[in-house]
This record gives sequence, structure tokens and C-alpha cells, in this order.
Amino acid sequence: MKQREKRNGLTLVHTGDGKGKSSSAFGMVFRAAGWGMKVLVIQFIKGKWKTGEQQAASRFDNIEWHALGDGFTWDTNNPQQDRQTSREIWSFCQQKILSEAYDLVVLDEINYCCSYGWLSGEEIADFIKHSKPKWMHLVLTGRQAPDEVIEVADTVTEMGLVKHAFEQGIKAEQGIEF
Repeated sequence: MKQREKRNGLTLVHTGDGKGKSSSAFGMVFRAAGWGMKVLVIQFIKGKWKTGEQQAASRFDNIEWHALGDGFTWDTNNPQQDRQTSREIWSFCQQKILSEAYDLVVLDEINYCCSYGWLSGEEIADFIKHSKPKWMHLVLTGRQAPDEVIEVADTVTEMGLVKHAFEQGIKAEQGIEF
């Protein structure tokens, strides 16, 4: 594994309406873990859902996983609670990143929190620019990534939607969406 002081820590953004944003980030999680890197995943939306990727990650000693959200917030009955939860998760993320204990950090679905107005793209971009360790890799996922975050990122991928099973009435499938 490349020593931290010799590494160019990248900030990557996976956004867009297409499927695969989190899946791509989780591919990087397992790739980094395979190289012996210490990995952290913090999920903003999934909440208490049991997911295959979290179960697989539990088999690795070098992956730490936190699913902290209140669930799928577009169905929320309490936007104030969702805003507070997002703020608390963001604070937790900052503490974890500043600990310098991780080589790769994934902030899964954080972009949704910005599009809902619960976090600002400006504050996230400012933190990335001024506080993220230079050697640390950081991945942010979710639709509608804020312009400020896109601006500070090294790599931005927009997943385009061509067709989705959900449009045909097929709900989330185990092993594919979770």
C-alpha cells in the first residue's frame, strides 16, 4: 500500500439520476480494503435497512460501517427531525475524517441532504478544501450534488438514467438495490 504521505488523496463525487452511485463507491470500499487500507462508510439515508454490502463489509477488519439516517426521507413525516439527524451525521463525519484514522471515507447519499436543504454544499466544500487530510480519499454519493462540491472534487461521475425497473412497478430487489 502506498504510504499516506506519498498518496494524492482524491475527492470523488457520484451523482445523477441513474443507478450505481453507491454501488460504485462500495466497489472502491472493497478495492481499498483489499489493499489493506482502513475504510469508513457513513450512510446518511438508509438508516436501519439491512444491506448486502454492509453484511459483506462486516467480514473485513479494516472496514467500519455506520448506517445512521432516518430512512428514505422523501416519505418523511418529520422534516425537522431529518434535518437534525443530517446535521448530527455531518458532525460525526467531520470528527471521523479529522481523526485521520482512515484512508478512504465514503459519505453515502450525503448529496440528498444538500438537495433537501439540510446541509449546504458550501459548508461541505469548505471542509473538503480546508480540513480533509491531503492523503485521504473521499467519496460523496447521491443525486443532485451541489455545485460547490462538484467544484472542489477531483473526479465527478454523473450516472445517467436510461431505464429503471422501478418505472415498471418492480420494487427494490435484494442483492441489486440492497
